[in-house]
Amino acid sequence: MTEPDTVHATREAYDAIAPTYAQLFHGSLGGRPLERALLGAFAELVRANGDGQVADLGCGPGEVTAHLHGLGLNAFGVDASPVMVGLARAANPGLRFEVGSMAALDIEDGTLGGVLSRWSVIHTPPQELPAVLAEIARVLAPGGHLLIEFPATDGPQHGTQAYDHAVVTAYRWSPDRFAGLLRAHGLAESARLVIEPLPTDQRQFQEVQLLAYKV
Repeated sequence: MTEPDTVHATREAYDAIAPTYAQLFHGSLGGRPLERALLGAFAELVRANGDGQVADLGCGPGEVTAHLHGLGLNAFGVDASPVMVGLARAANPGLRFEVGSMAALDIEDGTLGGVLSRWSVIHTPPQELPAVLAEIARVLAPGGHLLIEFPATDGPQHGTQAYDHAVVTAYRWSPDRFAGLLRAHGLAESARLVIEPLPTDQRQFQEVQLLAYKV
């Protein structure tokens, strides 16, 4: 499969800033109690459905992959940036990390108990997102769970919006439209968490976390 130019550009951009990124966001999950709670619920659901492997897509330096492992999951990380993967391996020598594209995962059909996509689809242009969701649906086992996080648009009337990102162009989505795309790929929404921005946040838009399962 030919790699989209956007994936190549995103890889190069994150390779260039990987050490700075890892330092900047080190320990950031500690200040996000709602997200930690949902990750805990995600882990419990995966274990209840057979305790299969979990892929952390767009794992970056691997902190959240390690958090999933600490929750008792057989988790591994995948990232398009080789430099990020190198940092993740160095920081977590007992865990598995691979270089790969979300649009062409080197994972067998129906083998995963769960997929985490934490802000990893934000640089995917709208026309390329269905291919990513199709890959996620392909690798999940029946009943497998997906937890996916992204920034929301300003209102339900908007489908998607591009915005300036410190690394490379990113996209915001209407939660309802995104949930509709999940349904179109056989992924049924089971829960939705919308986090309002704090007054001190640099970007004043909502964060959305959708929990879904493969029908």
